[in-house]
Amino acid sequence: MDVTEVLLPGVGLRYEFTNHRGERVGVVARRTGDFELVVYGAEDPDEGRPVVELNNEEADAVAEILGAPRIAERFADLTKEVPGLASGQVEVRAASAFDGRPLGDTRARTRTGASIVAVVRGEEVIASPTPQELLLGGDVLVVIGTHEGITGVEQIIRG
Repeated sequence: MDVTEVLLPGVGLRYEFTNHRGERVGVVARRTGDFELVVYGAEDPDEGRPVVELNNEEADAVAEILGAPRIAERFADLTKEVPGLASGQVEVRAASAFDGRPLGDTRARTRTGASIVAVVRGEEVIASPTPQELLLGGDVLVVIGTHEGITGVEQIIRG
């Protein structure tokens, strides 16, 4: 899908694409941090009809709702396409030595070759977590690697 980025001087950026029904859809990202979803009418392709306005927090919530399932779906698709690559989930239990410690302390990728690509914390998805991300009991780690690598991450986290 082609997404066009348009600079709106003094306002921010507008991202536009054409959906499967041929409608032009735009997302205006304002410098204030607010977002506006617009649809352009066929009669005047330059006039956008506002559909909804979202503040930064609301936009983040929508992105998480739409993005979390898509991230998991894309990882699953990736593992089907690459022989020997798998995805798995590892829960951080409250009794884990890593509960309350940074992800980097696990040295999981160095020790196993598997990558922790997301942390699921309740309804929140932390994609591409940094080594400084604190792990908490109840977190679910999304891991990509070989089956042996994923098992190795599980052993590290569970102790």
